[in-house]
Amino acid sequence: MTNIKRKILVTGATGQIGGALIRLLANDSSLQIVAAARNPQKARDLGVQVVMFDYDREETLAPALEGIDSVFMLTGYTVDMLKQSHAFVNAAKKAGVKYIVHLGAPGDDSTKIGHWTWHQFVERYIEWSGISFTHLRPELFMQNLLGYGGGEAERSGVIRHYVGEASISWVDTRDVAAVAAVALQHPENHAGKTYHLGYEAKTYAEIAEVLTKVVGQKFTSESRPPEEFLEQMLAAGAEPAYMRCVYQNWIDYAARAIPGADAVYDNFFELTGRQPKAWAEFARDYVGAFKY
Repeated sequence: MTNIKRKILVTGATGQIGGALIRLLANDSSLQIVAAARNPQKARDLGVQVVMFDYDREETLAPALEGIDSVFMLTGYTVDMLKQSHAFVNAAKKAGVKYIVHLGAPGDDSTKIGHWTWHQFVERYIEWSGISFTHLRPELFMQNLLGYGGGEAERSGVIRHYVGEASISWVDTRDVAAVAAVALQHPENHAGKTYHLGYEAKTYAEIAEVLTKVVGQKFTSESRPPEEFLEQMLAAGAEPAYMRCVYQNWIDYAARAIPGADAVYDNFFELTGRQPKAWAEFARDYVGAFKY
């Protein structure tokens, strides 16, 4: 008798978390992994089945979800995520999807950070749909230091940021993928749960010290006005509503106005069987990107 493999759709397949997740799940012979991509050509090197998928084109949702048992759900960084998620969850329910692992944002249910609350509206809609779920709430990504919200430390040795002397909790995107993989492999153990993912709290000045030690070159941090961030992101064509939320987010971090911003959680070993990546390990892994 032929064993029927559970079919898992990974959205955001060509991104850092989606790509890492696919690489982890591809080793599980009990699963059939499907990569969802707006540009299937970009996903062809992932080594799994690829389907055309675009949140902004609702006609692509049903074909991508056909026969899917479980989904890793990641939406874009725009206010349209609300409309997109609404349509996607409706399509998933109609397709008979049993389980969704949703990548959300930090904060508890009382958060006042604008785009974090949007993610929580999506969480509630998934729950309302009746589809089984696991919510992931990661803190700031270490990989942000290589681009978004960080600066160009690898070129100058100066880490430019927008949060003053605030200590913030961090997580490696590869660890986010590891938790998502465990949940998707064993939904019976993780359904109905919300996991906060943040494993080392540091200021940017402390991160600069780690980089100096690991890379062997001098790094310093420079706090810049959040207005500079907003101007740069809008000039680059980023979605205004979302970026204004992030702009306010930086202001609130700097003012120490976000409860639990530096919270560190102890769930990772229990979930994955290994320790989360610390800043020193992250720096070693990306040392080539930081050298200048």
